This record gives sequence, C-alpha cells and structure tokens, in this order.
Amino acid sequence: MADSAFVNDARVMSKGQVTIPKNVRAALGIDTGDRVTFIVDGNNVRVVNSAVYALMKLQEQMSGEAEKAGLLNEEDVANWITASRRKENA
Repeated sequence: MADSAFVNDARVMSKGQVTIPKNVRAALGIDTGDRVTFIVDGNNVRVVNSAVYALMKLQEQMSGEAEKAGLLNEEDVANWITASRRKENA
C-alpha cells in the first residue's frame, strides 16, 4: 500500500460504473479480475481490496484464539503442526 495519502477522482458512467484510477489500483494492490469492497460509513465510502479486507476481518475474529489454545510463540505453533501431522499419518 502507498505510504502517503493522495486524492483522485473518477467519473460515474450511466450504468453506475467507475474506473478505478491506476495509481489507486496500485496503492490497493488491485489487478484485473480482483474484487473490491465498498465500506459505507455515513457520507464516506472506503474502497478496499476484498482479499485484504477479508483477511483483516478473519484476523479480528481470531484475535486471542491462539493464546486460548496455548500457542504463545512460533515454537508452540511448530510443535502443534508437528503433532498434528503425526496424528494424521498414524
């Protein structure tokens, strides 16, 4: 994502379509075929990369779950993965 804020505009066409300007697509990491999410808050709208937004929402929902499971560091995670694989291959 871009390090600095900037403003850009685009024209709304007759069918409600808008071309997202190239520098905005680049800042959001959006390529042809990607999806965007519109977040409307009052009179403000944010356009975000849908994949990034979905990951952020998942992270919010999963916050604290690793600690509850006793996974406090990378070593704990590695040990859990190893134990899980051993169970699957047993």
